Amino acid sequence: MSLPRNQPRCGVCTSKLVKNGKTSAGRTRWRCKHCGASTTKSRTDITRKAEFDAFQHWLAGTQAQGGYTIPRRTFRHRIRWCWNVAPALTPTGEVHDQIMLDGTYFNGWCVLIAFTGRHVINWQYTDAEKRASWTALLEHIPAPKAAIVDGNGPLQTIVKKLWPTTRIQRCFFHIRQRGNTHLTRNPTLPANKELLALYKALMDVRALDKAAAWTAAFASWEAKWQSFLKHRTYAEKSTIRPAHVSPNQQWWYTHIRTRRAWKLLANLIRDDELFTWLKLAEDGVIISRTTNPLEGGPNKAIKDFLRAHRGLSAPHAVTAITWLLYHRTEHPKDAWQFVKPTDWAEPNKRRIPPRTDTGRSETNALYGTSFSVEDGTGIRKGWGGRSG
Repeated sequence: MSLPRNQPRCGVCTSKLVKNGKTSAGRTRWRCKHCGASTTKSRTDITRKAEFDAFQHWLAGTQAQGGYTIPRRTFRHRIRWCWNVAPALTPTGEVHDQIMLDGTYFNGWCVLIAFTGRHVINWQYTDAEKRASWTALLEHIPAPKAAIVDGNGPLQTIVKKLWPTTRIQRCFFHIRQRGNTHLTRNPTLPANKELLALYKALMDVRALDKAAAWTAAFASWEAKWQSFLKHRTYAEKSTIRPAHVSPNQQWWYTHIRTRRAWKLLANLIRDDELFTWLKLAEDGVIISRTTNPLEGGPNKAIKDFLRAHRGLSAPHAVTAITWLLYHRTEHPKDAWQFVKPTDWAEPNKRRIPPRTDTGRSETNALYGTSFSVEDGTGIRKGWGGRSG
């Protein structure tokens, strides 16, 4: 009977091994008939795949490293090569009805995400939300019918530049949040109370006729408080300058927070970015009026992961977030397809020879570095506390 072609060989005498039962762990034991050596064999690719699967399972959940059956340090040692693997995203060129755009910060980094409301399209790492980073993200994505944004200035500039035909919808949640910032939740001035009521009523607008009524109410508020918005404070010796006023400024608007809340809504109406979702619905295009699916989807997953796995270095956090976002794309591939044998190869450790010269140079010149009987540092034997 001939032996299989993949029959393992002995590491001592290179003879072929034969099966010799199983170990207590259930693995096949091999024995050499020539020298009697016994061993077990394992396939590196199967072992590495099991380690990579454990790594992916850990990334997908909130379980701590110490929550597995093996010790925490052993788990970190086994998956250390997995940090070398990162997925590659291939653009599909599909044109979407809507794309939500937002950035979230972590470990000194910021990741910009493009989200359709169901799956992630692309992402970009940067240090802050700026024009260059938004350009790098959007230039590879075909222009959608609508972009839902949170009001970031550089983002809107790049959207209008790269996607000139795309309609912009400002997120209602961020509009309301900005209104609370300017007016507070409990304003005291009558003008601020009425304007805050308009901010609250905006959330209930769900039809074009109600949108027209709300716009008319806002115009009435503008006409009523027009002179109030133009109140000025002139610089005098006893006048306290607000933080936003420059040292050489001679006057400034008295009710600056009211003006900011007013200008926010006025600019949205002027640029036609407030009720885009209602106007597109008339043409059969259904889009969201907030970025909540993005905030509660990928952004929340990132925050939950970092909260559960505190202490990750910045490079490891970037790799982990890349995998989290990749698994939220429309058709993610099997993660094992991105692994190459070179990823799990152990690096060659360079042996550092011991230094022959230790201490200060003048000391080495006078006394040397070897043991000496005269100075009492020779090699001794026996127990130090023993007499005789």
